[in-house]
Amino acid sequence: MTKPWNSYDKKLWFDKQKIQRSYKKDVLEQIDLFKNEFDVELYGKLSLNENKYPIYAIKSKDFDKNKKNVLITGGVHGYETSGIHGVLEFIRTYAKDYLDFNLFMIPCLSPWAYETINRWNNKTIDPNRSFYENSNCEESMYLMNFLKNLDLEFYLHVDLHETTNSDNSIFRPALALRDDKIVDDWEIPDGFYLVGDVNQPNDKMQEKIIQEVEKVTHIAPSDKDGRIIGEKTSSFGVINYETKALGLCAGVTGAKFCTTTEVYPDSKNANPQICIDAQVVVIKTALEYIRAI
Repeated sequence: MTKPWNSYDKKLWFDKQKIQRSYKKDVLEQIDLFKNEFDVELYGKLSLNENKYPIYAIKSKDFDKNKKNVLITGGVHGYETSGIHGVLEFIRTYAKDYLDFNLFMIPCLSPWAYETINRWNNKTIDPNRSFYENSNCEESMYLMNFLKNLDLEFYLHVDLHETTNSDNSIFRPALALRDDKIVDDWEIPDGFYLVGDVNQPNDKMQEKIIQEVEKVTHIAPSDKDGRIIGEKTSSFGVINYETKALGLCAGVTGAKFCTTTEVYPDSKNANPQICIDAQVVVIKTALEYIRAI
């Protein structure tokens, strides 16, 4: 008879994880380049290694209470590479064109998971199910505390993610072992899709984003039952979740306009740059949409 993992099992899992890329080189050194044009704020340090894993927010200078507040988040799941690099690419190339907003941009919420290419943090916790009061997830709590201290109303939140083949080959099997329960594979959609908030679906914005992303990469088709990852599509390439109830990052601000991206990097028709480009298109299109309102 098996049973859910205890602290010893979780430590065994942690000890098997390997550093596979550099947060310092890929993210921190890029953030350093932004310090002349943007405010860079340290808002957390992972207790695993405070010197190695600081977490930063990049903010537009000269906050103006008359501007709409926008949150852009990447790397909630550290293994979802184009989310991190999509935020960095947007800051590097386009953010200065959107200073009519107060921009708050978080390139990588989960730096250890970025380096080890993991969905979970080092304590086997999924940050994107952990945005709730008194969360036991350090990465999620740091962001929530940062937002609480800002004490602002956000108009738009764009959260950048990927759906990968490793969801079925690595992460869902690990979840089944950790919790000692049956976790079925899901059908990995071949293409890009969006997740909106079922309580504030923003259909027109989602549809506009899909139209623009389709110019960069293909959109995931619905299955024979009109679903993507088991959820009924509200329109082509769009599903909606209970973001707040599920503890998702997308529900953390209650923003009037919100969307979560899901890029498919394992497609034979995609490559890393296409995936990054798709993420950037989402950010730009969402900003253009609310700018026009």
